[in-house]
Amino acid sequence: MIHLPFRFLSARKSQSKSISAENSLSSTTRTNWVLGILCIGWAGALIGCKTTDVVSTLGDWTTKSQLEGVSRYGASSFVIGTIAYMGTGSDANSNRLKDFWAYDPARNAWTQKADFGGVARFAGVGFATGTKGYIGTGINANSDRLKDFWEYNPATNTWKAVADFGGTARQTAVAFAIGTKGYVGTGYDGNYLKDMWAFDPTANTWTKVASYGGAKRVGAVSFVINNIAYVGTGNNNQVDQKDFWSYDPAQDLWTQKLDFTTDQASIARSYGVGFTINGKGYIVTGSGTSTTKDVWEYDPATDLWTTRGVFEGASRTYGVGFAIGGQGYVTTGGSASSRFDDLWSFDPTIEQVQ
Repeated sequence: MIHLPFRFLSARKSQSKSISAENSLSSTTRTNWVLGILCIGWAGALIGCKTTDVVSTLGDWTTKSQLEGVSRYGASSFVIGTIAYMGTGSDANSNRLKDFWAYDPARNAWTQKADFGGVARFAGVGFATGTKGYIGTGINANSDRLKDFWEYNPATNTWKAVADFGGTARQTAVAFAIGTKGYVGTGYDGNYLKDMWAFDPTANTWTKVASYGGAKRVGAVSFVINNIAYVGTGNNNQVDQKDFWSYDPAQDLWTQKLDFTTDQASIARSYGVGFTINGKGYIVTGSGTSTTKDVWEYDPATDLWTTRGVFEGASRTYGVGFAIGGQGYVTTGGSASSRFDDLWSFDPTIEQVQ
């Protein structure tokens, strides 16, 4: 709101008794008209130069410690307890990477861990169940698509190969974990895909489950709220998508959520990130026809989306997103020939001033 350094004179409390007074402007009324015109002009000038035009909304970003490894995009990540793990990807010279890092929010510090156990890769996926993390699929240095999967044990800082992914070798798939199982699906194997597979670490087996409810796609995002996965956005045959679907593993069932309205068209994007904070889902960054720095919050109780400010880092695709302790995080990613190593934290309870 713009606060002007004057206010209108109060209107007369009673009408004039004469007809001539009713048909003419009193001195007070003329003054109000003049001040009103000045007010409109002054307010317009203030809005134009944005000197007092302050807009606030919930959702603020804070820069954190940069990744100590090389900048990259197309990395994979997972969270175990209160520690985030991230690695692989591709650098600014398109070299595939296999270094692996842990981020501790309590210390705001990165620590290098044992290199990823498989070959260096880009555009793979990651998830965690229990006390172990998993990374697989993607593209190697020869641009071969991959289907191997590897388990990371943070207690011993070691990797071991597990059963190959149950579907075809692919890139830019989507992954999430619910309960004791990890799920991987969609992506690209030379064709756009929508199949979905569940991994049981105890049995070391993959089982095909119900295919994604929407169209085939690459570069989708996912988040999990109360043991229900939500998957959406992405790109299908060069068209950015904005639909979202929920998956209930107990019923092996996909359900389409409420259609987006016209003013929510900017949700459509691909290669963004998603994470969950306090029972709400968030998507940010990516590539789309409109801005993808806007932050969208999803409330499963109302099945509605609302905006939560804008991402304050550089626009990017193929970034990494995760959440720990009531805060979301975005790191790495790329834009044109640039690769990033910055890290940003997001607090949905703090007002962002623009």
